[in-house]
Amino acid sequence: MKNKELIRTIKFTLFSISAGVIQVLLFTLMNELLHLDYWVSYLTSLVASILWNFTINRKVTFKSSNNVKLSMLLVFLFYLVFTPVSTVLGNLAERAQINEYIVLAVTMISNFVLEYLYTRYVVYRNSCDTAESKNEKTE
Repeated sequence: MKNKELIRTIKFTLFSISAGVIQVLLFTLMNELLHLDYWVSYLTSLVASILWNFTINRKVTFKSSNNVKLSMLLVFLFYLVFTPVSTVLGNLAERAQINEYIVLAVTMISNFVLEYLYTRYVVYRNSCDTAESKNEKTE
């Protein structure tokens, strides 16, 4: 059981890193090449990252057969709080002339930790490995 949770945590970490790469690349493209405001670059890159992370972690990390709409709604509720708070704090930091990449890094680390805890213990609390169980029953 402990091994399974450790493996799940490692998978979540690796997929979150891939989502982070997507977010940083998209943020950098919009910030450096298009010279968009911080909040536009941040929100767009965050949404792309969320969609990737949700899809891959649902299928591979948590192997959940939970209702996709319900799971997505719960993740949406998380980001309904996280996104405005992180966007406002990012804008405040930018106004204080803190480097936008430091702000992005701190925000992404906070997001990683909070999202794992929320996803594991709220979204997929009782449905981890249920897709795996269903697949085994159909074989």
